[in-house]
Formats: sequence, C-alpha cells, structure tokens
Amino acid sequence: MGAPLATHDFVPGGLDAALEFLKRTRSELRQLRKVRIWQDKLHIIDVNKDYFEVRGIGYADTDVIPLLKNINTAFNPATIHNPADAEYKEFDTGRRRPWAEDRVM
Repeated sequence: MGAPLATHDFVPGGLDAALEFLKRTRSELRQLRKVRIWQDKLHIIDVNKDYFEVRGIGYADTDVIPLLKNINTAFNPATIHNPADAEYKEFDTGRRRPWAEDRVM
C-alpha cells in the first residue's frame, strides 16, 4: 500500500474532530472493505486499497469504538481492547443491521 489519501492526528478528547474527519473524507474512497487497527493508528481501506489513516488512537483506546461503529465495522466491542498477537487487528466493514432492529415490540 502506498501513502494514505488523508491523515488525522487524534488527540485525547478529540472524538468529535475524528468523526468529522471521517465524514468529510469518506467521499474520497470507494466502497469500504476493511479496517486495520494497530496500538497507535487506524487504517480505513477501500476496495482499491486506498486508505485513510487516523494516528494517535489504537485498539486499546475506548474512543476507537465510536469510530469503528461510524464506518460500520463488524467487531465485538467487548473484546476489541484485548492485546493482539499480530502486529494489527483486521476487521471487515459493511456490517448490516437486521430489519426493524430499532423497533420496540
């Protein structure tokens, strides 16, 4: 993979700025395919292997959960913070919600 199309430096307490970065730059990528999370950075990768990078946040941080949910990543919030044996954790995007999940019976 080459250089990222765009980067954002995450600062603690800057969740809104990171979500705004993802919202603004999302149109530059094609269909999102996967997310790779290191201890200190996050890559959002599309079908053409173009990607964005968010530096300063990793799988051990609590603010990573809203970022992953924002891009429809299929992951388990209960285990995302566990240490990894590999260099990074990789998850697919495109998670879908079941029909009428938001309705109360």
